[in-house]
Order: sequence, then structure tokens, then C-alpha cells
Amino acid sequence: MIPQSDPKRSFDAAQEDIQRAIQRVFERGLFILGPEAEAFEAEFATFLDVRHAVGVSSGTDAVALALSAAGLKPGDEVITVSMTAVATAVAIEDAGGIPKFVDVDPATRCMDPRALAAAIGPRTAAVVPVHLHGFPTPMESIIAVARRYGLLIVEDCAQAHGAIYQGRRVGSFGHAAAFSFYPTKNLGAPGDAGAVVTDDPAIAQRVRRMRLYGWNDERNTVGPGSNRRIDELHAAVLRVLLPRLEAGNAERRSLAHQYRSRLHDLDLELPPHVDGAVYHQFAIAVEGRTALQAFMAARGVQTAVHYPVGAHQQKRFACGASALPVTERLSARLLSLPVQPEVARDHLPEICRVLAEGLRCNRS
Repeated sequence: MIPQSDPKRSFDAAQEDIQRAIQRVFERGLFILGPEAEAFEAEFATFLDVRHAVGVSSGTDAVALALSAAGLKPGDEVITVSMTAVATAVAIEDAGGIPKFVDVDPATRCMDPRALAAAIGPRTAAVVPVHLHGFPTPMESIIAVARRYGLLIVEDCAQAHGAIYQGRRVGSFGHAAAFSFYPTKNLGAPGDAGAVVTDDPAIAQRVRRMRLYGWNDERNTVGPGSNRRIDELHAAVLRVLLPRLEAGNAERRSLAHQYRSRLHDLDLELPPHVDGAVYHQFAIAVEGRTALQAFMAARGVQTAVHYPVGAHQQKRFACGASALPVTERLSARLLSLPVQPEVARDHLPEICRVLAEGLRCNRS
């Protein structure tokens, strides 16, 4: 079976270095917010060319902490897309906000700036653009709208480690940004972890306090907070994998190019070609998705449906939500092919052959 993704293979490729990093943590005997976390934060900030990175417990917590630290108040409306992991909306609520969903552009599959502008109301305080599947949202247009209305911008970069827009890495455009290091990400930890990044020292300081009970340097609780900190083992592993990220992203781009060259004449829609994308997923849009997925699985190729319905269609968020036709169309059609280098590099021709055969069978 060719899996759709397999994070173990990413860890296996760096096994010796990971084992040494873990051993270093155990020899030191310091497991929470020690030198590994501090070093990873500095290295990740340098990689993104931002001033501050703060390690936290998950990507979901990163979104919530970034919003809170940037100044979101309870009851504020936050505009985001429905074409995302539901974690984005959950995090907005966790920060006290009310998510308001807008549609995506059919070409980029990221937030449509025109939809953002049309959705802004008197309670709107922030916008959370999502760099879906590793494709950068058109931040220039998003920033123009946000500045016009005085909105906070928190980028959801959970799927876009290293993606580039107009010469800058995503995560460097908003007031703050959130990253996830869930194991399947381009930069993944062996468990849940995340980071908030920002150029604003006040936001960074608030996140550091909020991830640790609201403590100041004297462990006096001076504001809101809870336990949302990164641990040393995850930070140590991420330090090993971060220098490998660029090579991995380059191989994902190469695999995407190979997919395009082999699939361009089939009856499906390919993801957009964007030079700065990092292809966390390579999701085709196709009719008869369920039958095609079953056909491919029966012949040893696993695929994935990440968002079978938009967040606006899920029970928790559906009350009063407007129809979002592009999101609804994509949710019913997107199918993610294997694109993780350790999985796809030796099997891409076979994946394409099985996919083409499945399309033929579905059409007959």
C-alpha cells in the first residue's frame, strides 16, 4: 500500500540525528521550556525573517494565542475561510471571537479578498487568512482591505512552512502568525506542537506569558494564561528537521511538476501553479471522488479527503452561515494525492497510472 502520508518516514530519514537530539535532552534532564525550545525559537524566527517566534503546544493554540495577544476582545468578529481545518474556527472561538466565514477564490483556493471586503461589518475586528495546502494567500490584497478597516491580521500558516509570497515567507505579513508542527506537516514534530511568530515584541511577550499561566519573570500571574507551552523533546526534533525543510519543499515542488506533466490531459482540475507554494497537499478536484478513492485504495494507493464539508456546514458553526458556493464545490471534489517526498518519490508513475485507470472506469 502506498500511503497518502507517513510521518514516520520523515523521522526515519533523520533517525540518527533525532536520536542524538533526544539523548541530549535526557542527559540534560530539563524537559520543559529549556535551551532546546529557546534555540528552536531563535532558529525558526531566523528562517522566517521575523523578530520573534514563541513555541506553543499546538497549531490550534497558536491561532488562539496570536489573536488574544494581538488584542482580540470577547465578542469580536473574526473573518476567515470555511475551506480550512475546523481548528481555525475552533481557535477563533477559543480566543473569544466569533468566526465569520467567507468564500475562497476558485483558482487559488485561498481567501478571496473581494469576499473579505464584502463581509466586513461593525463588529469585525480581525481577519485570519489561511495559506491552504501550502499555497500563499494573496496577502497584498488582504492587507489593503485590512488596513482600510483597521483589522488585525493573524496568518494561519499551519500548512505553509517556508512558502513564499512576493519574496517574503508567509508568517511575516500579519500582526502575528500561527504555525502547526503536527506530525504530517512539512515541518512536523512527533506529536502536537506549534509556534506564534511576530515582529511585535509586545505580542511576543504576551504570548510567552499566556502559554505559561500568565506568569511574569517572578512567576507572579499578572494576566490570563494556561499551560500551552512547547516541550524540549519536540523542540529538539524540530531543530533537527528545520535545516532539511528547504530541500523537502523543493522536492515537493518537483513532485508537483511531475504530477502536472502526467495528469494535465485528464478530466480533473489540478491545484494552481504558484512558484512560492510548498505543496503540503497536492489536491485534485474531480467528479465521482468517492468511487475514485475506493478504486485507488483497492489497487494499493491511498488518498485523503481533508475537508469533506466546509466549516460553515458543520453543526457547531452552521447557525446563520451563508452559502459559500466555491467552498462547497471544492469540498465535494478535492482529493489529496501522496506528495510527501518519502512516500511519493518512488511511486509517482504508479499513482498516476492508477488514477488515470480509475477515471476511465468511472466514466465508463
